[in-house]
Amino acid sequence: MVDAGRGVASQLAKAGVRMPEVDVIVVTHHHFDHIGGLGDLIMSAWNIGRSGPIRVVGPPGTREVISALLEGVYWRDVNYRIVEERAQGHSMEPPMEMLEIDELLSATVDLGRGVELTVGEVEHGSAALNLSVEEWATIGCRIEFGGRSIAISGDAVAGKQLHELAKDADLLVMCAYVAASEIDNEGTRFLTEHVLAGAPQAAQVAQDASVARLALTHIREKTDSDVQRMCAELADIFDGEVIAGVDMMIIEVP
Repeated sequence: MVDAGRGVASQLAKAGVRMPEVDVIVVTHHHFDHIGGLGDLIMSAWNIGRSGPIRVVGPPGTREVISALLEGVYWRDVNYRIVEERAQGHSMEPPMEMLEIDELLSATVDLGRGVELTVGEVEHGSAALNLSVEEWATIGCRIEFGGRSIAISGDAVAGKQLHELAKDADLLVMCAYVAASEIDNEGTRFLTEHVLAGAPQAAQVAQDASVARLALTHIREKTDSDVQRMCAELADIFDGEVIAGVDMMIIEVP
C-alpha cells in the first residue's frame, strides 16, 4: 500500500482487504493527508491480531512519525490492551515490535513473492523552500511484478529520480492538481513548478518516460465534465491513455 491518508482503514474494508493482510506500506512523505490514517491502520491490524512483520518504507523521519503515534499518541491504548491480554493469560507485544521500518531515499528492495520495490527521491517543494533532507524528504516508487510495472509519483513535480522511476512503466500514477487553464496566477504557477504538478506537467513526465498509461490523482475539486475536459486536453502532450483516478477505482495492468 502506498501512503495512508485519512479514512484508509475504512476504505480498505470497503475494498474487501483486511488490515492484517497488508504486508508493506510505502510512505512517500509526511504531509498529514498522506499519513493521517497510518496510526489507525497499524493499530487496527495489531488489535485484530497481526503480529508481524509489517514492512514500512519511507523517507528519513518515518520512524520518528510512527514512534510518535504508537509510543506517544496511542501509548495508553497500547498499554491497556497489553494489560488486558495479560489479565486473560495471554501475551501481546507492542505494535512497534511488529514493524520493520526502512528509511530510504533511493534503493531497490526485494519484497518476496516476485515483487520488487524501487524508491527514489522526488521533488515536492524542498528545493524552492530550501529545506534539508532532515527537514523534508519525499520519495516516489516503482513496483514490478510478473513483468509488469507501476510507478507512483507521490506528490511531486518533474525532477530528481521521477523520470527513472517512471521509465517505460505500464502505468504511472501521478498527481495532477490543476488543469492548464487554472495555472493563471503566481501562486498556482509556483505550486505547479515546485511543489505539486499540474496536469500538463504530469502528461509531459509520462511522455518523456515512454509510459503506457497515465492515471491522474490529487486533483483539485472540479466538476466531472471539467475533469474529463482536463484529461482530453492532455492528448496534445501524451500519446497514451489518460485516466482520471477516483476512490475505489481498480486499474488492471495486463
